[in-house]
Amino acid sequence: MTTDDERWWDLVDRARREAGAEEPRARAALLVDWLSRLDVDEIVAFDRFFLERVNGVYRTELWEIAYIMNGGCSDDGFDYFLGWLISEGKQRYLAALADPRAAAEEVDADDEPFECEEMWGVASRAFVAKTDQSQETYYDQHAPNVPRSNIAEPFDEDTVKERHPEVAARFS
Repeated sequence: MTTDDERWWDLVDRARREAGAEEPRARAALLVDWLSRLDVDEIVAFDRFFLERVNGVYRTELWEIAYIMNGGCSDDGFDYFLGWLISEGKQRYLAALADPRAAAEEVDADDEPFECEEMWGVASRAFVAKTDQSQETYYDQHAPNVPRSNIAEPFDEDTVKERHPEVAARFS
């Protein structure tokens, strides 16, 4: 990882500590506030970091884990799950990258949904707060182009719990 990656992970981990373990939306709000104090180029760099991390874990087996943890998971739901996963910080992200079942470790099954849609708009909201320009301006003129990797294949919802019985036992 580059130095910038470490910088952004440090910011995400700090937001998690300050907002609390059960408050992913509050983490996103803190990130918006902190990023809005940076230069536009740095806001864009954070957005690139976020989108590249999403690509890194956009995998079928992790989608299966998200499906079990949330009691179902559409493609939008998987995006929001990935927002949650990244908001959980570097340690959980890297653990889930190595073994998708790690995403479910040490979380309370009653805390579902394990989603954070707000993470997807952190950079655009920080841009608006910084510049008073619209989100459309951000997406039209500044947003990084990070093509989505298509490495997640559909899976059989009827057999997903059989493939991950230890996770299913905790979240059923």
